[in-house]
This record gives sequence, C-alpha cells and structure tokens, in this order.
Amino acid sequence: MNSILQHDLNNFENILEKTKQQGIDFLNNIENIPTSNTYSIDPKTVLNELGLGSIEALKEFNERLASLIVSSSGPRYWGFVTGGSTPASIVGDWLASVYDQNTQSVTSQGGNSALIEFETINLLLQLLELPDSFLGGFVTGATMSNFTSLGVARQWFGKQLGKDFAKNGVSEPINILTATPHSSSIKCLSLLGIGSQNYTVVKTIEGNREALDIVDLEEKIKALNGKPFILISSAGTVNTADFDDFEAIATLKEKYNFWWHIDGAFGGFAAVSEKYKHYVKGWEGADSITIDCHKWLNVPYESAFYLIKKEHINLQIETFQNSNAPYLGNALENFNYLNVLPENSRRLRALPVWFSLKAYGKEGFRDLIEDSTALALHFGNALIENDFELLAPIRLNNVCFTLKGEHNQEKVSQFLSALNDTGKVFMTPTVYQNRKGIRASFVNWRTTEDDVKVVIEEMREVLSKI
Repeated sequence: MNSILQHDLNNFENILEKTKQQGIDFLNNIENIPTSNTYSIDPKTVLNELGLGSIEALKEFNERLASLIVSSSGPRYWGFVTGGSTPASIVGDWLASVYDQNTQSVTSQGGNSALIEFETINLLLQLLELPDSFLGGFVTGATMSNFTSLGVARQWFGKQLGKDFAKNGVSEPINILTATPHSSSIKCLSLLGIGSQNYTVVKTIEGNREALDIVDLEEKIKALNGKPFILISSAGTVNTADFDDFEAIATLKEKYNFWWHIDGAFGGFAAVSEKYKHYVKGWEGADSITIDCHKWLNVPYESAFYLIKKEHINLQIETFQNSNAPYLGNALENFNYLNVLPENSRRLRALPVWFSLKAYGKEGFRDLIEDSTALALHFGNALIENDFELLAPIRLNNVCFTLKGEHNQEKVSQFLSALNDTGKVFMTPTVYQNRKGIRASFVNWRTTEDDVKVVIEEMREVLSKI
C-alpha cells in the first residue's frame, strides 16, 4: 500500500474527528457566514508528486479554498429555491459516503441496498399522500428527474405511432404542450432530441397567473386531430408558485390520449399541509411526477426523485435498460435501477431522505412547509410597508417583488447586486410580466422571523444609497 495512504488509514479516526469538528464549527456559525462573496483563486495549481496526506490537504483547503464557500444552506440564502441540510439528513449523507454503495439491485448477491430506496420511496408516497401505483427512484436533481420522466414519455409517444424511439431514434415530430415550464424541462427536450424550441405554448389564465388555461389547452388538443402528445404541467412555478388545475387536466385525460407529466420540484410538498394540499388535488392521475429533495425536504444537494406509474415499466425499461449486459438477467424479473433510469453508478441518495423522514415524520415536514409559507407572507407584508411592491400574490413560499414605481425599474438590477454584495442575504433576479423583479424563496428549515427582520433592514439601507 502507498505509504501516504497507509498513514491516512492508521490515522483515520483523527482525520474524521478534525473533519467533524470543522463541520460543526461551520454549521454553528452559519448565520454569520456570507451568502455571497467575490473571493477568487488561481485554479492552475501544480499536482504534488508524493501527496500531502489528508490532514495537510485539509489545511491547504482551509488556507486557499474554504473562503469560496458561502452559506447556501443558511437561513438567509433565498435564491434558487435552496434548502439546507437538517441534522438527520447530514447523518444519512455522511453514512452514504461511509458505506459507499452502488445502489442498484433488490435481489442480488452483490448487494441489495436498493431495498432502502424502495422503502424510502414508499415513505415519500405516504408523506405526499400518493398511491403506490407509482414506481420511484432517486436521481441528482429536478433536471434528471424531468429527463427520466420525459424520456419514458418520449418512448410512450413513439409507441402510439408504432415506433421504438429508444432503439431506432426519434423519427417523428413529438407534440409537447406546456404553459410555464421550468428551464430544466426545456433543457430535457434538447437532451432527448425533441428540440428545446419544439413545444406549443398554452395560454395562461387571465390575470396575474402562470397556470395554464384549460380552455386554451383543450383547443390546442383538438387542433392535433387525435394525435398523441405530452403535457408538461406545473406544481409550483418558480416565479409565483402557481399550480395548474390538476382535476381539470385529469378530466381531459379521460377524453384524450396524452402523457401527463407534472414538474413539482418544490411545489409538490404542498401535499404535506392541510392548508395547501388543495393545490395538488387530482395529481395522482399523472403518468410521471418530478420532486426535488434538496429543496423543501432540506437534504444535501444531489437529491431528487421521479415517480412514474408502474403500468409504464416496460416503456421505462425499453428506454434505459443495459441491453448489452447479459449478466444482469431479465430486466423485469430481476429489478435493477440501472435498467430504469440514466445512471449505471448511483450513490445511496435515499439514505439522507430516509433518515429525515424517520427523524421528523409527517408533522415535522408539515411544520416546515407551513412555517416557510408563513415567513413568505410575513416578508411580503414587510415589503409592502416599505418601498417595494409585490408582482404577484404569495400563494406558497415564493415572493416575487420589485422596487415600487415604474421609475425605479432601471434600478432593480443595481439594487439586487448591491444587496447580495452585503453577504447578509442572497436573492435572484427575474422578469415577470415584462417587469424586472426579484425572487425570494423560503424553504430553509433554519429561517426565522429574525432573519426577515435582518433582511428588511439591510434592504432599507441599500435602497437609501442608490
């Protein structure tokens, strides 16, 4: 064994102890760590010939690289719908690294850790009050969840025309209908060979809405003259957390032939709360659903799951199976995740979610969702009392706002840049109904009313200087 590696092995407990203490120090001080910085490094360093060993590598990291880290898991990082990491989720994530499983099989001599994933998906279905008619699995994020779901939808579309797109390639135009898709869904259309511009836009409901207009949707369906199509609908749009009418879509599904996909990356968690579950009423009729865990479930990054109806398992296998690996056996008889999703190598991503669900239960996540939405409303009220205005109603956890008055539109970008530069809060820019705006998303389990107070005071200070 290499001498440096042998030394690390002999000193492993001390290495882990130092790493643990650094993690504790970071998390205990996370409220004071900037949400943004301009620190930079020269990444063109020379690779050491002999190696430093873990302790010296940690020392160099702290000296050169640690200052690049911002408190994106902290209580005032309100951009990108970013959650934090709860204590239980960190336990699961650390153990996932320790155990280092390639999670694939449920009935194999080579490891059956996928049973943990099966159990975790079952717990999530209970949390979201969805039926077990869905088969689910973990992927890196909403983009890959959308990709997995829409990949199966693409295969379904081909089958309606007597084609096998997975084997022979996309040979026919694929009809996509959508109103306010997330950018990740559009990226997936590009990756799947459908084309990032090859979709038909459904009108949104009149007024200050981002949800699709059911009347216009049916008109566009009729214009297809019976041709199959894929519908991408929203459970929580990124700007205003708006929801499509799933009950109405379910009724249309009884009349027309289409694949129904729901992007519920963060909005799907409305199902956890009695106050907000009406937003997703009827969503169990969908063919596929995307949900992110590293958003409102507050687990470390690279965690999302897809849900696809079990009735489509053959299409899923046709899309993703490793057909040139005979040692894997029959894909239906011997379930293996590498036959039903893009990755052949998979971390045990289910474990942080399993620990979270077991540790905090339904009530814990119900409280988290309802606390977040209450904070969003609190922040919205504080904005109105100052020199800001809401661009849309606060339906759930996203607050879309701007500087008050049209004459201040030219100052929005300058204001947000200056605000983020303070390092006290981070929010993201947007454009909503042709007006420059700012979006704040409340999903982090650490955020409190005190954080809202700190941010409002900082906003006042920055605004007074521009």
